[in-house]
Amino acid sequence: MLANIRKSFFSGIVLLAPIGITFFVFNWLVIKIGGSARDQLLFFIPEDLISRQGLGMLWNTLATIIVLTFITVLGFMSRYFIAKYLINLGDRFLNNVPIINTVYTSVKQIVETFSSQNRAVFQKVVLIEFPKAGCHAIGFLTGTSKGEVQYRTEKDLHNVFVPTTPNPTSGFLVMLPESEITVLDMTVGQGMKLIISGGAVAPAYPPVAESLAFKDKVVTKD
Repeated sequence: MLANIRKSFFSGIVLLAPIGITFFVFNWLVIKIGGSARDQLLFFIPEDLISRQGLGMLWNTLATIIVLTFITVLGFMSRYFIAKYLINLGDRFLNNVPIINTVYTSVKQIVETFSSQNRAVFQKVVLIEFPKAGCHAIGFLTGTSKGEVQYRTEKDLHNVFVPTTPNPTSGFLVMLPESEITVLDMTVGQGMKLIISGGAVAPAYPPVAESLAFKDKVVTKD
């Protein structure tokens, strides 16, 4: 019986310990931080409200929240600016190191090509005959041709960027009529992987859902 009581007692302590520790820490923060900075932070509140009994804990809590918020914002801003400064410093250092700067610049260009800003320029993945009839190349549709180029041609042209492999940051701008452009179902990311890998990484086709539907249709017919 005593053993059961002892076990129950310690079980209760284990359950209440997190609550007790949390309350202790919160109370310490409110008294030490909020109580010390209350008069300075809550100067805009009338004195009769500050000194009113029963509201001391409320004002201490409010002052604590203000202090913790200020510390968090200060830490976020310092981390952001310091991180930005360190990144720029490292970027300048790597760009000035022979041989390494060539590799670093190439990798950086590839990463920037995958950025959301540049990927938004690529509207769709297309297949065109390039650089001559009978040869096919993967390209990215970037929009319709405008200005003098469009004015001097009789057909409505579309701009297609054909990247080089394995570095997609360089390439060719080809302007073709819509009849000579085949729009593909793959995403821009999948098309970029196909180009960088030299054709080794190709997305599965047809899509899994369509493939399963086709198999079910064949089985049903049989």
